Amino acid sequence: MAGYKVAVVGATGAVGRTVVRVLREREFPISELRLFATSRSAGSTVQYGDVQVEVMEMKMGDIAGADFAFFCATGDVSKEFAPGLASSGTVVIDKSSFFRMSPSVPLVVPEVNRHQLAGQRGIVASPNCSTIQLVVAMKPIHEMSRIKRLVVSSYQSVSGTGLDAIEELISQSKTSLDGGIVSPRVYPRQIAFNVLPHIDSFDPSGYTGEEMKMVNETRKIFDEPGMRITATTVRVPVIHCHSEAVTVETEAPLDLDGVLDSLGSAAGVVLAREPGSYHTAVECSGRDEVFVSRVRKDLAFDNGISMWVVADNLRKGAATNAVQIAECLAGS
Repeated sequence: MAGYKVAVVGATGAVGRTVVRVLREREFPISELRLFATSRSAGSTVQYGDVQVEVMEMKMGDIAGADFAFFCATGDVSKEFAPGLASSGTVVIDKSSFFRMSPSVPLVVPEVNRHQLAGQRGIVASPNCSTIQLVVAMKPIHEMSRIKRLVVSSYQSVSGTGLDAIEELISQSKTSLDGGIVSPRVYPRQIAFNVLPHIDSFDPSGYTGEEMKMVNETRKIFDEPGMRITATTVRVPVIHCHSEAVTVETEAPLDLDGVLDSLGSAAGVVLAREPGSYHTAVECSGRDEVFVSRVRKDLAFDNGISMWVVADNLRKGAATNAVQIAECLAGS
């Protein structure tokens, strides 16, 4: 298979570094790899296999000509560079939120709506990390009976905020254990030994931006604009992996064994079927699958099923999903 010219924008961040690692692990065919970041990070290196690749400052002239460009930076960077690259023939796979709700840009999780990539050669948006694991777990159920209602509470790791947040959790934990005074910098309040029901900014309704991303992105991915969804997103003192408590209500009653069979055979899902067995962030870290456990009939909703869903937010929730999109487009 011929190799592709690949660019990674935001290559020194947590997601960008993971994209580079996943490209290597999954042996995506690359003839040339170019890495980009801000001027502050230019000149540093990122490891790709046994090679250290130098990072360049982001400039349109340097990135032009790439076959695939993974954008792992802010929405402002995507807004500035992605349209021009796409119009010149580069496939842009964007991890920022900037294009996700654009009607002309597909929002894709390959296990769920791969068909949206048919004939696509422009910008493809990869969803929010918490949305990705949710829709992978919900697809088998939605295929059995249309989802009527979703209630989700997420418990999200600090790596979703970036490398600075990981350092803050570690530093605050040491300070707290030593009896010192914690001074929050990345988060508005102490994250060590604490939980914060606050991810992104609050809107006038009282929901946060992270919560509304889950609502709106899930509706778009399933092409169900009227799907009733409510979310509460919580930051927890965990380095990797997001966990979600999910209750889904379907239009028709579902047999629990049938639900378990469907989840057990679903692409990208690892199911813990037995009562009392479950997954946690620790053992799911570094994995590419979506882990589903504690599947049970819900006691509050008619036709309700509740479950626990865990995934590595830097891998399936970001880098791996983006690379899978590229693999689909490359015909891998």
